Amino acid sequence: MQLKPTPLQLAYNDLELGIFFHFGIRTFNEHHRDWDMKHMELSSFNPTQLDCEAWMRDVVRMGGKYTVLTTKHHDGFCLWPTAYSDYAVQNTPYKNGQGDVIREYCEACRKYGIKVGLYYSCAQFGSREMNSKQYNDYVCAQLHELLVNYGQIDILWFDGCGSDNYDFDVERIQKTIYALQPNILVFGTWGKDIRWIGNEWGLAPMPNDNTVEGFYAPGECDCCMTRYENENFWFYNETHRNYVRTPEELVGLYLYSVGRGANLLVNIAPDRRGLLPQENVQRMEEMKKEIERRYTQCALQTEQAEYNVQDREYVLVFDKHQLVDTVILSEDNTDGEKIRAFSVYASQNIGERGIRIYSANTVGRKHICTFPPIRTGKLTVVLEDAEKDARIVSLTPCYHSGKQPY
Repeated sequence: MQLKPTPLQLAYNDLELGIFFHFGIRTFNEHHRDWDMKHMELSSFNPTQLDCEAWMRDVVRMGGKYTVLTTKHHDGFCLWPTAYSDYAVQNTPYKNGQGDVIREYCEACRKYGIKVGLYYSCAQFGSREMNSKQYNDYVCAQLHELLVNYGQIDILWFDGCGSDNYDFDVERIQKTIYALQPNILVFGTWGKDIRWIGNEWGLAPMPNDNTVEGFYAPGECDCCMTRYENENFWFYNETHRNYVRTPEELVGLYLYSVGRGANLLVNIAPDRRGLLPQENVQRMEEMKKEIERRYTQCALQTEQAEYNVQDREYVLVFDKHQLVDTVILSEDNTDGEKIRAFSVYASQNIGERGIRIYSANTVGRKHICTFPPIRTGKLTVVLEDAEKDARIVSLTPCYHSGKQPY
């Protein structure tokens, strides 16, 4: 049982925002859908302006700290010159068959200080032609290529879609991964380092408990930058340009993910040139600026919160009454999550706890409490259900709705 996070998991949670890149042969075959079983010609893959360094410059603008790129999606097309499949980049017009998108991507990540994540689809079109042993050999061989030839890989992101009917040798696959990359974090099907939040909407539930089935695993909320009704658009499509999320909606997703202790992974699909659509980047950049305005620039100055051990409460006293509409909390998760319920109170008088204005369960790495503006001289955070050694390490009040009128 792993009830405590590893240093790698704590560091991952501190990253907060990642950018997902769905890019491959589907990018050049817009009318195809996942598992439609339709063939896509290798000759179609030719991103003539592919620039992974430009991607990373955009990631920095957007505030992303890590990225994940599809090495092989459900169609089976490989973005690296694999020795185990002909359906790969070496048999396309891209750089006359001499290209290696994974190498370009990894080198660009490191140049700009971005953590490297690789996505790998467990199953693919046509895989039923192999028996279980052959398919396990195939998966392990490809993972060996990805984890040996490209330096330190920070995150391996497994998509289990379509793999339910296969007999995977999970123990062998896990041993292969960690033997080749001891300092890797594994997401999804064959790993317990990072867990899928359970939806593709970018929303973490409340409570968001990182201890699941006896393991500590921080959650990640993945979602698409472009979405229409109930359909996510993972790969680039010209018609999706009208369905880009607004900065206001993106800030909301941040609140529902990072604001509930999870990470947010937003998919921005590179276009057929091999560049990121700039309207997507611009809206993410606007989201970043608004988050900084709300939660950094609009933070209120206070003395450090005092902890009352007997009443299990943290008290913040202002020099004068202030309008407040947000309180940002962080728990010390070094030894695991220890807070199961808390409330925030506001008071006009120093000598009383006041009125409860917010209640929730888990705190985790970050919990952003939002409520209608209230003018108060004191805020109190009460740990209503928590272990004795639970500890709030950061408590920040903010007022982002506008300047204090007086």
